[in-house]
Order: sequence, then structure tokens, then C-alpha cells
Amino acid sequence: MNLHIVKKILNAEVICGSEFLNRDVKMGCGCDLMSHVLAHIEHKDTLLLTGLTTPQVIYTTDVVDIKAICFVRGKRPDEEVIKLAETYNIVLLGTNLPLFESCGKLYKEGLTGISEYESSN
Repeated sequence: MNLHIVKKILNAEVICGSEFLNRDVKMGCGCDLMSHVLAHIEHKDTLLLTGLTTPQVIYTTDVVDIKAICFVRGKRPDEEVIKLAETYNIVLLGTNLPLFESCGKLYKEGLTGISEYESSN
């Protein structure tokens, strides 16, 4: 699913990385525990949906090679986090929707989760 479509489905704003909205994501991950992201996500074509806005989120997505994050519940990262994301070319989106609804809307439109993604590959 193209990030332009993700933006539309979630009525999201682009916080940074608008030049990379042409990227495609193949699966989504809704998680606030970065240790779980590190342990379970091995696919760079993943969209991370989270309510955490700390620098650790950017460092974690860089380690796993995730290229896009959508902050949920109207959360917005501070300038330090935005600058880190720009350094690593990570797209940051923000939506007012809660995590559960954001994941559900994307799933309904065809973005798979890890179990479906792994079984299809």
C-alpha cells in the first residue's frame, strides 16, 4: 500500500518526509513496545503505528529498517524526534485516530499484518 493511500485512509498529516510518500508498505505493525518491534519485525516495508513519540522510536525503526511511522491519538513528536527522522529518511505521519481504529482501517483496505505477510512469502 502506498503511503499516499495510508495518509488518505487515516486522514493523516505529513510531519516530515513528504518527498518519500511514494514508498509502498507491505505490512503494518501497531505497537507501543519497541522491544516487540525489535523482536518481531524483520521486514523493511513495514508501517509502524504507535503512540510513542520519543527518540527511541526513531532509533528502533532505523535498526529494523522501517521507512515510515504513523503517530496515533493526535500525538506529535518534538523537533528533536522530527530531525532524527529526517536524518534517517523516515516518513512521519500523524493521525487523530486511536491505534486500534488506525490498524483496523488499514487492514480493511488490504494492508496485512505480520502473520499474513509471512504466510504469503
